[in-house]
Amino acid sequence: MSRQYQRLLLIVDQSLHQSPAVQRAVALARTAGAFLDVRAFVEPTPVVHLWDEKVDDAEQQRYLRRYRRWEAEEFDRLSELGLEVTVKAVFTTHALLDILKTVEDLQPDLLIKDVTLEPVLKRVFITPLDCHLLRECPIPMHLVNQVRYSLPHRIVAAVDPFDPSTQISGLNDTIIQTANALALQCDAPLHLLYAYDLSPVFNSDAPLAGGGWGMDFIEALRQSLHEAFITLAERYGVPPERRHFVMGLPVPVISGFVEEYLADVVVMGAVHRVGIDRLIGSNTERALYSVPGSILAVR
Repeated sequence: MSRQYQRLLLIVDQSLHQSPAVQRAVALARTAGAFLDVRAFVEPTPVVHLWDEKVDDAEQQRYLRRYRRWEAEEFDRLSELGLEVTVKAVFTTHALLDILKTVEDLQPDLLIKDVTLEPVLKRVFITPLDCHLLRECPIPMHLVNQVRYSLPHRIVAAVDPFDPSTQISGLNDTIIQTANALALQCDAPLHLLYAYDLSPVFNSDAPLAGGGWGMDFIEALRQSLHEAFITLAERYGVPPERRHFVMGLPVPVISGFVEEYLADVVVMGAVHRVGIDRLIGSNTERALYSVPGSILAVR
C-alpha cells in the first residue's frame, strides 16, 4: 500500500483524555506507517502569588509534573504499539499561534484534533479555536467528532462543481484527491455527494416559477448541475452507485447523508473568507457542529 501519509500531527485536549481523535490518529499512523507527533497545548502554570510562595511553588511543581508524566507515559504507550512518535506538552497563552507555528515547523500531511463542542451562545461572541483553525491552517485538518471505527469505513467527498470560486481554485479536485488518499489508506469506499440548492432561483425577483417556461428553466438548470457533477465523478472513476446528487441546503443534506449511510468522514473545502462572509461562516464551519460524523477540511 502506498504511503499517503508520512507525518501526522495529533493535537490532544489539555484534559489529556484518550479521545476519538487519539484513536483515529493512532489507527491512521499504524496503517500508513507514518510518524506521529502528539502535542498538548496547555495553559501555563498557575500564577505564583508572592505572599504564599511556598504553597504555590508546590502547586506549580505538581502541575508541571502532571504534564511531564503524561509525556513519558504516552511516549511509552505509543512506542509499544510500534509507532515512531514525539510527545510534548506546550505551555501557551495563545494556542492558535502555537499550533500554526508547530504546523509550519513539522510540515505534517494532516492535523488531527477532536471537535471542541462550544455552546451556541458562546460561539456567537467568541470564534472557537476550531473555526480559527479552519480559516488559518494551511494543511488538511481532520476534526473528529465521534469514532464508530478507529479507521474510517466510509468516506464522502462533498463537492460543488458549479460554484465558480471552487472551480477557479481547483478546490473540488483537492477535495476528491484528499478523500481518495484517505480511502486508499483505509481500504474504504469513496462516495461523492453534491447538495445542490435551487432556492435562490425561487427566491429571486425574476418571474421564473410563475409561468410554464419557469419550470423548464429550473429543469434545465438542474440538468446542467447534474451534468457537471457526472463529469467530475467520471474524471475520478467514482462508480454510479456511489454518486449522490441531492437537492437541498448543503449542511442539512450532508448531515442526513452521514446518518443514512453511516459515513465516518466527510471531506469538505475550507474557503478563506473576508468581510461579512467571514462573520456568517462557511458551510464547513456550520457542519462542524451539526454533522454527526467527522470532517476533513482542505484548502
